[in-house]
Amino acid sequence: MINQLQEQVPAGADKLSRDSLGVFGVVFLVLAAVAPLTGIIVITALGLALGNGAGMVGSFIIITAILLLFGVGYAQMSKLLVSAGGFYAVVLKGLGKAAALVAALIAVLGYNCFVAGAIGTMGFFMQTVIAQLTGLDIHWFIWSLVAVTAAFLLSRQGIDFSAKVLGVGLILEISILVIFDIAVLVRDGYTLDVFNPGVVFSGAAGIGLLFAANAFVGVEATGLFSEEAKNPRRTIPRATYTAIGFIGLLAAVTTWAIVSALGTAEAQGTAAEHLATGDLMFVLSTDYLGEGLTTLMMILLLVSLFAALMALHNSATRYIYSLGRARILTPWVSRTRPNGVPQRASMAQFTLGTVVAGLFALFGLEPLTSLIPSMTGFGTLGILALQLVATLAIVVHFRRTRDRRLWSTLVAPGIGLLGLGAVVALAISNFSVLAGSDAPVITMLPWLLAAAVVGGLILAQYLRKSKPEIYAGLAEDLERMPLENGDTRAAPEEPTFNVTRV
Repeated sequence: MINQLQEQVPAGADKLSRDSLGVFGVVFLVLAAVAPLTGIIVITALGLALGNGAGMVGSFIIITAILLLFGVGYAQMSKLLVSAGGFYAVVLKGLGKAAALVAALIAVLGYNCFVAGAIGTMGFFMQTVIAQLTGLDIHWFIWSLVAVTAAFLLSRQGIDFSAKVLGVGLILEISILVIFDIAVLVRDGYTLDVFNPGVVFSGAAGIGLLFAANAFVGVEATGLFSEEAKNPRRTIPRATYTAIGFIGLLAAVTTWAIVSALGTAEAQGTAAEHLATGDLMFVLSTDYLGEGLTTLMMILLLVSLFAALMALHNSATRYIYSLGRARILTPWVSRTRPNGVPQRASMAQFTLGTVVAGLFALFGLEPLTSLIPSMTGFGTLGILALQLVATLAIVVHFRRTRDRRLWSTLVAPGIGLLGLGAVVALAISNFSVLAGSDAPVITMLPWLLAAAVVGGLILAQYLRKSKPEIYAGLAEDLERMPLENGDTRAAPEEPTFNVTRV
């Protein structure tokens, strides 16, 4: 069956660049998608103003703990599974083919919406910042096209090149935040009031947790690069722990510095005053770092947004590539360049995102009030829901195989599952807050998740009856990569599928 499947997949379809990424390469790719500087400037400010104020420090710590518990189970699954399909592959392994097709639709919807939102975000802030610094005022969609073109050309150079470019940008944006943190510590010191339970769970604590979780979106994508990683069974778990721990530490410490600069009691009110202008971090930076470094921070915001666009595009592209390889999508998108770049999937992904953003521009809709909240809001919800389903799949798989490592395969991921379930429930019930808009068309977007569930089940039924060879081949695609050309570097420690029974 494996040989038959290989014959059915177009030649050249399976040529992602092997052994290109170490732990830090993967970390750079996923942290760039998280966009730490953008997260602090936008998400932390929103959490302070609309959530639990100074308690946001505690919210970041709680979400970090939940994601690390998720990471414990994900690390064990990563030792058994090497696939560019990411969470789609995890769900396929744990919950079966029908559930995997549901996960595939959620992944395609979530990541592609997020990239469309990132294209609009990039264009809007390029227009705003460049006009402020130089006086050159060009329509935001023109800047979006410039950014998309640059990101596409850079991504064609290979995943290792992307990791290096994103790594440089990531170091720069983190450096400016660390300088700010140190400046506040030296001048004012850090208040310990932020750890008081009465502060952590004050105000709208649920909203605070929701925005804290939003700041981690992108960190879940480590597994998408497993086929391109060196020794993936070690690299992916280490990269997952490193990425979650680092963004949690940076977000908590920087938010702690912001609260210490504003005052615990005044943090929420001051953040609310700057909510409309979105300049809270820039005002604080001007006070603590001066105008020169604040201007640099504005420029680095563009670097952060561009890095996020590239990184999210890389993640979305690998879902499209892997689904094309499994022939859920057209095999055309699974063809790669000689350097292992899934260029056709990249072209399809950027075309889709640019068309969506272009439609908003064509109808004269402002990106800040329409494109960005709708696309990034649903993208966030979709990725959180995908992570929840994947965590359930991890727990189910290890219970089905009667794994005796209860802590790493049941207790830790089980607690993470409950935590993620709570976050997804918060995201659905407070979607207008998450998306930043209460327009009816935006508040109805969560129903797309239900549509993905129904669509995935219908697709599963169609493939089972009309294209059984593709349906049967879904499971074998997980095995094809490690076995091809005698490559056993990612051979699982225990059997993943009994191919003879498919």
